[in-house]
Amino acid sequence: MGILNKLRMLATAPLLLLFIPALSLADPLPSWNDGTTKTAIVDFVEKVTRKGSPDFVEESQRIATFDNDGNLWAEQPVYFQLIYAIDQVKKMAPQHPEWKTEEPFASILKGDRRKVMASGKEGLMKILAATHANMTAEEFQSNVRDWLNTAKHPKTGQPYNKMVYQPMLELLDYLRANGFKTFIVSGGGVDFMRVFAEQTYGIPPDQVVGSSIKAKYEVRDGKPVIIKLPEINLVDDKEGKPVGIHQYIGQRPIFAAGNSDGDYQMMEWTTAGDGPRFGLLLHHTDGEREWAYDRKSHIGQLNKGLDDAGEKGWTVIDMKNDWKVIFPFDKK
Repeated sequence: MGILNKLRMLATAPLLLLFIPALSLADPLPSWNDGTTKTAIVDFVEKVTRKGSPDFVEESQRIATFDNDGNLWAEQPVYFQLIYAIDQVKKMAPQHPEWKTEEPFASILKGDRRKVMASGKEGLMKILAATHANMTAEEFQSNVRDWLNTAKHPKTGQPYNKMVYQPMLELLDYLRANGFKTFIVSGGGVDFMRVFAEQTYGIPPDQVVGSSIKAKYEVRDGKPVIIKLPEINLVDDKEGKPVGIHQYIGQRPIFAAGNSDGDYQMMEWTTAGDGPRFGLLLHHTDGEREWAYDRKSHIGQLNKGLDDAGEKGWTVIDMKNDWKVIFPFDKK
């Protein structure tokens, strides 16, 4: 081909693109393998954003909710917020000599994590009160930031806020680029997640819904502060997730993503609404690059969700087969 013809083609290329509005010059989900899962996501986004489509959804209604633990970032060997609390107990122990004999603190100091978990709700509430309450909101935020800057995951040696799923980061960006408003709706603590959610996921604090403890307003030394109290306000898990969405978002999502039976009600409520709906369930099937677990897992148990996904029309991510990479630090 002559040089003049090549120049003419380059000059007219932008005009040709005007007649192919659906053409994507770059894959918006490069860490996802081509297949039915990726296709289902893209097809849904295209149909709800295409004006003139019978399934078109106005931007104001394009709400997407994502669980955090095990869905946006990893959750093994135990929930990262619990690891934070355990680390805080160890840090605070010199000021609490009584913890050497008081459970569950004594087991934490001995490194007996199994006994800590066996302490049940009562034990976990004691840990929560000691590490999350009776302090100002600013003090708690500072403690979490310091922990994120220093703590490392026991398996990968990575900071915990790097243990996020690269394919999910791409999905969040893809949805936002198509007019979706993305929310975290998690059983994790809302104040804990708000410390890192914007920097890590691009999700601002006002778009984070999570479990919370009560708080009160005080003036201390002439300065107004919010004090975190050792009393449960909302458990944003299972049946609590639709309630949290209703109370803090105010409208039913059209897209919901989770990974465990703790997300079942959120996905059920989302996909039961009128018009186009999408439920996305992450199945941890990769024991080499991450962890393989579902029905009998000590955390993130996925049982009923797997059984009902087909009937509910939910799309199930097979982590091993659907994702090219798991974490951002896996990228070459």
